[in-house]
Amino acid sequence: MTRERMALGNDSSVTEFILLGLTQNQELQLPLFFLFLGIYVVSVVGNLGLIVLIVLNPHLHTPMYYFLFNLSFTDLCYSSVITPRMLVGFVKQNIISHAECLTQLFFFCFFVIDECYILTAMAYDRYAAICKPLLYQVTMSHRVCLLMTVGVYVMGLLEAITHTGNMLSLTFCDGNIINHYMCDISPLLQLSCRSTSMNEVVVFIVVGFNVTVPSLTIFISYTLILSNILSIHSTAGRSKAFSTCGSHVIALSLFFGAVAFMYLKPSSASVDDDDKVSTIFYTIVGPMLNPFIYSIRNKDVHIALRKTLKRSTFP
Repeated sequence: MTRERMALGNDSSVTEFILLGLTQNQELQLPLFFLFLGIYVVSVVGNLGLIVLIVLNPHLHTPMYYFLFNLSFTDLCYSSVITPRMLVGFVKQNIISHAECLTQLFFFCFFVIDECYILTAMAYDRYAAICKPLLYQVTMSHRVCLLMTVGVYVMGLLEAITHTGNMLSLTFCDGNIINHYMCDISPLLQLSCRSTSMNEVVVFIVVGFNVTVPSLTIFISYTLILSNILSIHSTAGRSKAFSTCGSHVIALSLFFGAVAFMYLKPSSASVDDDDKVSTIFYTIVGPMLNPFIYSIRNKDVHIALRKTLKRSTFP
């Protein structure tokens, strides 16, 4: 009996999947295990550290850091949904049940969609801060921030349910080997033994919406921001405005570029190494880099870190 058939039950439906992982090169398994373990540890420490700093320092209780808190929380969660299971694949055959696979897919979709809209909310926040500074406290009031956050998580929940329900309608009766390190949409569609044309349409519409609407919102926000910055005559003022937005632009480019490359193409195209690398950027590398992108040149974070360290050293 082949590996493809080993997980088939009496009703000829797959009950388990085998995740092939990032690579089948045995010589790379151990080095990659330690590499991604290190990345995950840095990601957890960085995001938890930023969350703690924002909670403990009242001067960071502003809309900008409120959304950054949610971004760090989301990064921490969805990297934890993906990376531990990926690490298992480096040291042994990674077998995942059908239910576990769909559960991973649900939480992955939920947190990735949350990240998409949190980044969009952060772009709007930067627009309000730079283009409407006198109305900023009203535009980004506590109530508005709370409603935006609720909207973010509701969108994540609804669309994660849509994607997971879309995968539940598939029938797997021919193979159970997933050419990936996680349960993602494209490799699951490729394993289905029935037509997936309608499923592909649903995926394209949902993903297209999640890329197009936030991208347009972000593009309009940053067009207005750039126009406003160019009208500033002070060199110091321009520099401060650019530095405020620079970190966010880097995070946006990394996330949306990788997502668009991975999902806005026919699912009939087989998952290759480029797809896996693209996925790594927004599931593993992005969550590790974001705390550093937003804090390395951020004076407020530096002050908060010094205060927190001082309190812990001299209670």
